[in-house]
Amino acid sequence: MEQIKCPHCGEYFTIDESGYTAIVNQIRDKEFEKQIEKNRKELKENQESVIQAAVIKSRSDSDKEIMELKQRIIELESSHSLIISKKDNEIDNLKNEKNRAVQDAVREEKEKIREMESRHSLELSKKESEIKDLEKDIEKNKLQYSLELEQKEKFHSEELKLKDDEIKRVTEFKLQQSTKMIGESLERYCENEFNKLRATGFQSAYFEKDNDARTGSKGDYIFKDYSGDVEYISIMFEMKNENDETKTKHKNEDFFKELDKDRNEKGCEYAVLVSMLESDNDYYNTGIVDVSYRYPKMYVVRPQFFIPLITLLRNAAMNNLEDKKALMEMQSKNVDVSTFESSLLDFKDKFGRNYELANKKFNSAIEEIDKTIQHLQKVKDELLSSGNNLRLANDKLDDLTIKKLTKNNPTMKQKFEEAGVDVDGKKKKGE
Repeated sequence: MEQIKCPHCGEYFTIDESGYTAIVNQIRDKEFEKQIEKNRKELKENQESVIQAAVIKSRSDSDKEIMELKQRIIELESSHSLIISKKDNEIDNLKNEKNRAVQDAVREEKEKIREMESRHSLELSKKESEIKDLEKDIEKNKLQYSLELEQKEKFHSEELKLKDDEIKRVTEFKLQQSTKMIGESLERYCENEFNKLRATGFQSAYFEKDNDARTGSKGDYIFKDYSGDVEYISIMFEMKNENDETKTKHKNEDFFKELDKDRNEKGCEYAVLVSMLESDNDYYNTGIVDVSYRYPKMYVVRPQFFIPLITLLRNAAMNNLEDKKALMEMQSKNVDVSTFESSLLDFKDKFGRNYELANKKFNSAIEEIDKTIQHLQKVKDELLSSGNNLRLANDKLDDLTIKKLTKNNPTMKQKFEEAGVDVDGKKKKGE
């Protein structure tokens, strides 16, 4: 039997062993449940404390890392801005240097061109003045030539009259000549006729046989006359005679080609055939016959016109002597002008080559500068791309949540749920 004190009235009462056991078991069960409940609460509180500490620590670590990342991003952005600013300055400096180099080169070339144009203008002005002087001389010579031409026409009119008189005597001359030339060559006759007038009318003249056969052929006589040191006329003579009894008759034109060849080889201005051929041909019996339609400056005459023809050609050449001297002077001046133009063209050619070489080097330098600018622009683009990547990383960091962190991590998700925190980092309602 067991005695038990009542907790309310303080009296003792006796119960048997089975009842005591039942009471003890009942009390023990209640105490055990209380203890279990207490332990459960303590465990829950401990779990909540641990979870809260873990969440706080996790949030603290995350916030610290986020702050560090943001600070790093700020530093990188600042460094990136400085680098971009520095590169922009370098690009601007290179562009300015390029522009200055281009301006300096253009200014230098313009100065060279202005200098060349100035020299060229001076030379042209000088040559224009000389040309004007030459034009004045030409006008003066033209006036003098017109006066001399009138005199020549008058003189030729008189000569034609003399020619008509001589024509009347042709037949008589032929009869006399056929007798006179017996035993005497035509060459001898012409030489004698010239020598009769050499001392009085041809003091400065040259009249000799052509003995130079180095070219394979030669004429009969060469006539030249001078004014000082200037040769103003030269004539190649060929004399052809033929007896009436000659079976094979030659024509005058049979000798034109050879005479023209001899004239050119000996450098004579005129060619004259003194001929007794075709004695019955009135065309050649009329006097001085001009055959320049066949060969330039060529004449055919009978022996009686040998001296008159020389006189006519010489007088005409003397009248043109001043014109010839003026022409020679003009040709000399034209040579000077040609030399000047040649020198100027040579200068332009050399200047053009030098300019081309300088321009080639200049363009090469510009290309190098452009390549440097392109390289710097590429670095700038890469830095801008890096900054863009940093900006995207920062945006992703700002968008970071516990939900995204625990998306593929069930253990951490369970821990947060047990701690009463949802995946968005907020406590559940009612807790």
